[in-house]
Amino acid sequence: MKKVVAFKVLLVLALSVATVSCKKSSSSKNSSRATGWQINNREGGFQYNTNFQEQETSPGLVFVEGGTFTKGKVQDDVMHDWNNTPNQQHVQSFYMDETEVTNIMYLEYLDWIKRVYPPSDENFRAIYHGALPDTLVWRNRLGFNEIMTENYLRHPGYAEYPVVGVSWIQAVEYANWRSDRVNEYNLEKAGYIKRNAKTIDVNADATFSTDTYINAPTLTYGGNEEVINGDGKRRNVQTDADGNETNIYATRESGLISPKYRLPTETEWEYAALGLSELRSFNLYRGRKKYPWDGQYTRSGKRKIRGDQMANFKQGKGDYGGIAGWSDDGADITNAVKSYEPNDYGLYDMAGNVAEWVADVYRPIIDDEFNDFNYYRGNVYTKNAINEDGTVKVVTSEDIVYDTLSNGKVIARNLPGEILQVPVDENETYLRTNFDKSDAINFRDGDKRSSRYYEDFNDEEEVDGENTGTDTRKMYNSPKHTISRDENGKIIREYDKANNRTSLINDQVRVYKGGSWKDREYWLDPAQRRYFPQDMATDYIGFRCAMSRVGSKSKNKNKTKN
Repeated sequence: MKKVVAFKVLLVLALSVATVSCKKSSSSKNSSRATGWQINNREGGFQYNTNFQEQETSPGLVFVEGGTFTKGKVQDDVMHDWNNTPNQQHVQSFYMDETEVTNIMYLEYLDWIKRVYPPSDENFRAIYHGALPDTLVWRNRLGFNEIMTENYLRHPGYAEYPVVGVSWIQAVEYANWRSDRVNEYNLEKAGYIKRNAKTIDVNADATFSTDTYINAPTLTYGGNEEVINGDGKRRNVQTDADGNETNIYATRESGLISPKYRLPTETEWEYAALGLSELRSFNLYRGRKKYPWDGQYTRSGKRKIRGDQMANFKQGKGDYGGIAGWSDDGADITNAVKSYEPNDYGLYDMAGNVAEWVADVYRPIIDDEFNDFNYYRGNVYTKNAINEDGTVKVVTSEDIVYDTLSNGKVIARNLPGEILQVPVDENETYLRTNFDKSDAINFRDGDKRSSRYYEDFNDEEEVDGENTGTDTRKMYNSPKHTISRDENGKIIREYDKANNRTSLINDQVRVYKGGSWKDREYWLDPAQRRYFPQDMATDYIGFRCAMSRVGSKSKNKNKTKN
């Protein structure tokens, strides 16, 4: 009997201690260490998500823990390009698409554009047509490929095949669209936006933009209060002394708005493709890798699938898959995603199938002497345009900016509902040491021997009456094709026929990585790099998206240290 009473007493004491401990922990979490004031007080004041654990993995992505690796360590250089030099880089943790963006994923984008900006409206026609992949990339003057021209993008038989015929510019616009749709859905689930508004209430003058919602939430959906006030189930909505509601809208501090989808940098892509973690021994890599998988061969050595090809690539002249029915790679053109084993990060087709656009502007020189952390060339810094009354300038249906590309295709550079972006100026750059102008693409982009025009590198240097400054022409004398329109809107194309051009490199060529169904095994090495004009497309380049990681480097914060 005494034992039972003692046990009950101990149980009550334990529960009391636990309750007090929980209250104390909860209280300390919501108490400011700066001022002692309460955070998230029902009476008002500073509001912050103190219960945030870690970034939620967004749709389609897998986590890639960052680290150090040797970038540009190619095994062979049969092309004698010498456009890569081994250099050690550190990459922050990030997320990357598990597979390449597929036809069905891209068709969802086209469907949204067609519904919101109907091409039957002359004002929006170029938006839809500018987003369409170029299906004519499949044509070959001595090949019968019309079946792909007519069916590859839209036929259900190719639904899970990687989309091709997409330029770098189109890939970037897709990533921007995807960012907004995911955040729109996140806010809908949390009750900040009216349920199903994303399909019912959206139109050309009432759309959702992540940046607009963060900076001016009342301007999203064209200012439709019924949509942006949600369904009334939001947490922490309060009333001030005058009876007005506060904390109505989600903010960065709420933790609900995820970072943007984007193209991976070249450094991120190469790091993710190599999947070096399987070669790790404590804090060292034991050996080197030629492919995203371990080993020096393109065929599997595993007993169950021994001899099977590990990727989709061209195996020899006139051999795009092998002998039918035995030991082939299962494809003659592209193949459905996830047809081959993933690498150690869980990423599929990081070699073969299609090559992939990355974010970087191409330069043959990697300047690791200046930066060895998150290396990327292509920064163009912008800021929100501000109206005279101090509010952000939101693009309307009348403010859409259209660009005519070098191939004559017209694309929309911005869409209604987005905040107009302008270059940063002296207000942001004055006396800074880390950047001094908006466009940083050409920063330290060459050497004396690479320039035909080298004299003294004076920034005011003129060549043939043209002030070259530090622009790309000073380093890389590429052709300059021009395209314009006459008074009737007819396109006038002027092809640069000069015979003194020395390079194809300019500020509009982007890096693409990885081998494709059209490439020989040599290009499967993740360290290999090539370039292509950003406004053109092919039948062998696709893309996948990435997203930055916020917060901790690792998902396993309490993992055992070696």
